[in-house]
Amino acid sequence: MYTTLNAQAQLYLANLERTQQDYDNVSSQLSSGYQMTEASDSPDQVDQLLQLRANLAQNTQIQSNLTLAQTDASTADTTLNAAASLMNTALQLATEGANATQTAESRASMAVQAQSLLSEMVDYSQTQVSGKYIFSGDDPQSATYQLDLTAATGVDQLSNAPATKQIQDPAGGTFSGYLTAQQIFDDQNADGTPATDNVFAALTNLYTALTNNDQTGCANAVTQLQAAADHIGDMDAFYGNVEDQITQANSFASSYATQLQTQIGNLEDTNIPQAATELTQDQVQLEAAMQSQAELPTKTLFDYLG
Repeated sequence: MYTTLNAQAQLYLANLERTQQDYDNVSSQLSSGYQMTEASDSPDQVDQLLQLRANLAQNTQIQSNLTLAQTDASTADTTLNAAASLMNTALQLATEGANATQTAESRASMAVQAQSLLSEMVDYSQTQVSGKYIFSGDDPQSATYQLDLTAATGVDQLSNAPATKQIQDPAGGTFSGYLTAQQIFDDQNADGTPATDNVFAALTNLYTALTNNDQTGCANAVTQLQAAADHIGDMDAFYGNVEDQITQANSFASSYATQLQTQIGNLEDTNIPQAATELTQDQVQLEAAMQSQAELPTKTLFDYLG
């Protein structure tokens, strides 16, 4: 391509264009707040930025899951605290029923209370959060138990789904955060018979003893109810530990999110002081270049020949 520009003029224009482009880029960074708006801006950092964004998205999802798990664990903890209080009431009732001074009529009256306690405990086993039964394991849409005073343990088991759901820890790994209603309220021996700390069985035996005016049965129920109360305490401790784990996981996730956001910002956000300095320098260079060009001699050979 033919050009009438001499080498000095071409160099001047090239430098001017480069400075102007740099000025425009820095100006765009300042106005948008980003130093990287497309892959071509920093191709060597794109993979790192994409990975950081993926990590942040995953961490955000984990935080959301932890919030839901925290609600479940807190509700379970509150429910089992109430269940423990109910067991204390049942123990007092059994102790009164075992007293020789009680009559058939008074024990019949206490039997009504015992039935109410058993019904309330079944309600605890059906505790829901956002429409889901938190003690129903992997089948949260269905209640696990319903009241049935004709059954040996006073309840019918409607589901026996295990609780295999794990809570993801943002620091790595997972931990168990759920128990089933069977584990909590209907502990069983290997052969399927009620264990000595079976909550439903203990309450049902108390109800039966009071209904039958059975003083010895009431005395035996005291021992069974105490074992069941201890079992409820152990289950409550499990959820207390889960709450602690979730709190620690949330703390790590929050710190990790801040770290990731900082790293992302370092890659794509504009360094305002540095960009402002560069913009000033570019502006000075542009003005100086134009001023210098304006001061160059403008006479041609014909001016001297004339």
